[in-house]
Amino acid sequence: MKRRIFCGWMGAAALSGGAGLSHAADQELRVLAHSSFSLPKTLLAQFESQAGIKPVVIKAGDAGEMLNKLILTRAQPIADVVFGIDNALAAKAQAAQVLDPYPDAALQGPDALRLGGGLVPVDYGYVNLNYDRVWVARSGVPLPRTLEDLTRPAYRDWLVVQNPATSSPGYAFLLATIAGLGEEAAFDWWARMRANGLKVAKGWSEAYYTDFSRNGGKYPVVVSYATSPAAELFYAKDKPAESPTANLLVPGGVFRQVEGVALVRGGGQRAAAIRFIEFLRSPAVQEGLQTAMWMYPAQPGVNRVEALRLAAEPARHDTPSPEQIATHGAQWVSRWTQVVLR
Repeated sequence: MKRRIFCGWMGAAALSGGAGLSHAADQELRVLAHSSFSLPKTLLAQFESQAGIKPVVIKAGDAGEMLNKLILTRAQPIADVVFGIDNALAAKAQAAQVLDPYPDAALQGPDALRLGGGLVPVDYGYVNLNYDRVWVARSGVPLPRTLEDLTRPAYRDWLVVQNPATSSPGYAFLLATIAGLGEEAAFDWWARMRANGLKVAKGWSEAYYTDFSRNGGKYPVVVSYATSPAAELFYAKDKPAESPTANLLVPGGVFRQVEGVALVRGGGQRAAAIRFIEFLRSPAVQEGLQTAMWMYPAQPGVNRVEALRLAAEPARHDTPSPEQIATHGAQWVSRWTQVVLR
C-alpha cells in the first residue's frame, strides 16, 4: 500500500526555536524504545534528511525493563526521547520524574487515550485471548464464552498465559481480569485455572511460538493481541480466505494498551526530540506503524490500512486507571505469583 508523504511535524521546531537542526549530520538523537519498536526504514530516513539529525534507536527489552533502565540512569540519561511507556507504566514513570512535559498540551490526545505525565499518545491496541480455529473445530468442544468457562474440566490444558512479572501482555491480562472480575474473584479464578492445567510462559514469544497449538504447541488459547489474527493473515504465504486464529473476547479478558512518547528529563537534542514526537504522530508514521507494530493509530482521522481493517476493535475492555495500577500493580503481581506459581 502507498504511504502518504508525511507532513505537519516540521512545525515542531517552532516550539523550541529550531536551533541546531541544520547541518547536523554528525549529530544523533537517542531514542529509547522497547524491543517491539519498528518503523519502515524509509520513514526514519526521511526524518533524518528533513530534521538534519540521525535517530539512533536504543532497544531496551520489554517496556517495563526499558522504564527501569530509564529510572536507573536518570542522573546521566541514556536517551533524549523515549517511546513505549504505556498506561500500565505511566504513573510509575511520572512518580520517578524521568519525563519532561511536552510543550504543546493540545497533543496530549483525546480523553480516552490520554496518558498524562508528559506522555503523548502514539498508538493503542488490545491484549486479549486468541484461539486456534482448526484445533478448536477438531476438538468438538464449543468455544468458552466467559473466563469462568475456562475453569471447567472440558477446557483443561487449553490456556497459556505470560508471567505478569516478566511480560507486558501477561501483566495487561492480569490487570484486565482484576478490573473485570474484581480483585478477590480474579485471584480465585487464577487459582482454579492453575488447577485446570494453566500453562505460564516467561514472555509472549515463548507462549505464542512454542506453546500455542497454532505453532506446534498443545494449548489452543493464548494471551496475545486483537490484531494478531490480522497479522497471521497478512504474513501467511498461501493467503487463506480467513485467518487461522481468531479473537476470543470475554468479559475480564480485554485490556486496552495505549503507548506514548515523551521527552526524557535531562536529555539533550531537545529541538530534535520535539520534532521526533510530532513525527511519530504524522500521517505517514501513523499509517506505517499499523503493520510494523500491529497497533491502531492514536491520531484521529488517520486511514486504517487494509490489513488492519480486518482487525475489528473489541467493543469493550476492562482496564484499570493508571493511578490504580500505580497503587496496586506490584501487590497484584506479587499476589498472582503466590497464587499461581507457589
